[in-house]
Amino acid sequence: MPTNRLRRSELSTPGHSPKMIAKAAASEADLVFLDLEDSVVASQKVAARRNIIEGLNNLDWGVKTRACRINPVSTQWCHGDLIEIVSEAGHNLDVVIVPKVFGPRDVWFVDDLLTQLETSLDLEVGRIKLEVLIEETQALSCVEDIASCSPRLEALILGVGDLSASQGIRLGHIGAASEGNYGYPGDVWHYARNRMIGAARANGLDAIDGPFGAISNPDGYEREASWAATLGSVGKWAIHPSQIAIANKVFAPTDVEIERATAAVRAVQEAEEAGLGAAAFEGMMIDAATARIFDGVLERARQCGVA
Repeated sequence: MPTNRLRRSELSTPGHSPKMIAKAAASEADLVFLDLEDSVVASQKVAARRNIIEGLNNLDWGVKTRACRINPVSTQWCHGDLIEIVSEAGHNLDVVIVPKVFGPRDVWFVDDLLTQLETSLDLEVGRIKLEVLIEETQALSCVEDIASCSPRLEALILGVGDLSASQGIRLGHIGAASEGNYGYPGDVWHYARNRMIGAARANGLDAIDGPFGAISNPDGYEREASWAATLGSVGKWAIHPSQIAIANKVFAPTDVEIERATAAVRAVQEAEEAGLGAAAFEGMMIDAATARIFDGVLERARQCGVA
């Protein structure tokens, strides 16, 4: 069962911009991650840490999950990102997002350093959780091992941009896959999505769909979000505030879905009370396995506050 933390929308926010950080805190995103990686140039990475610390400590985040994407373990900035931000704002940080993992050892490095910091700073050990980006072919090839490697881990994220480069997929930009003009008869990300989601679900993690770069194409964003939701993802990245409302809508059950799920569960319960193994519903025979599917819809509705 996925976690109880709401992640319909995860808003990417450049750490070099205090103005954008303030806007993110006031947004409707479920989770905001203040970024030190791809959106921040090398010359500004160290200085951006201060913006993130001040944002975490001084802004009103409401009920949002507060996250930070650090630089990859393979870089010279990773340990400094963790040490400086956790030392000065660890009590206001909920999640660390780790990019470009290649296997469990990268997750263990971050996990161990967090444990050392929490212990030395008298913070609750294990409170700061992890999300990891599956955006390298090496990571996708061992995603089941990654998904089970740390008790801090709460979510896996499909990073299609770097995965395109890692796999040699010939797309022009993030988002091109949904535009239907790239010469492939289907969803080019279906296998990667499905495998990552399966690994996440098997280990009680949330599966998050990654970025969609065509911010002027809301229909394309909604289409990809719907594909991911159908396969079992619980949320998607928003790289622009205009994408937040779409994600929040797609990853929450509709009134029609809730009514249908309620009726289906009731039909199965009534059949069981009558000593029957199955019930007739909308012209089909449904049983306990079907009720389990609809129970998931109702649980999701409760989590999203729409039940």
